Amino acid sequence: MDEPCGVSRRELLKRASLLGVALNAVPLIQIDGLRRAPLETLTASEGEALEAMAARIIPTDENGPGAREAGAARYIDRALGGALAGSLEAYRSGLAAMDRYAQASKGAAFARLPPRDQDALLTDMDNDAAAGFSGAAAFFNLVRGHTIQGTFCDPYYGGNVNFAGWDLIGYPGIRLAVPAGDQRLDARPAPTHRSAYDHAMFAKRLPSRAAVADERHPHGD
Repeated sequence: MDEPCGVSRRELLKRASLLGVALNAVPLIQIDGLRRAPLETLTASEGEALEAMAARIIPTDENGPGAREAGAARYIDRALGGALAGSLEAYRSGLAAMDRYAQASKGAAFARLPPRDQDALLTDMDNDAAAGFSGAAAFFNLVRGHTIQGTFCDPYYGGNVNFAGWDLIGYPGIRLAVPAGDQRLDARPAPTHRSAYDHAMFAKRLPSRAAVADERHPHGD
């Protein structure tokens, strides 16, 4: 597929692999449901626009599943009601502005456009060249960062559904012991497909949604 938004899928995955361990360790919110559970924070139209946007930032292609299968949009929606609450208004205004720009330039809401037109609009946003959309680049970068989180985070937080993100970048998951064979430079360790919180040493204190939000954003920032 065409490489959207001034950054290739290859570069996104490279960045995500460097962030993999850190993202796995950062506590965000507790997620109990599945990717297709009802939206908790955004409206239906906002959620549709966000999912379409995330799906073009990390698209599904011949390399494997992308942000849509990993449930990145649902991860963001739920985090906006907790640890990422400080970004909620930026999402509401940004998604509305993106749809206005899509209507004005392509004649339909963003989620209704074909992938090539969606990529063109996101490229305009990334380059801050979307007419009438003030702060388009900042909003695009905000969503891109959260989409990477939602695709490659520990599944406990609601993204990376069925370990789609970890499988995509070849991250096998946390291992408390590494056999000699897996320490070879050419080794491809088998995936564990386990959340960090499946291990007793991490599961002793599972972060609750409210507690994590308070700890990370004590003043609502």
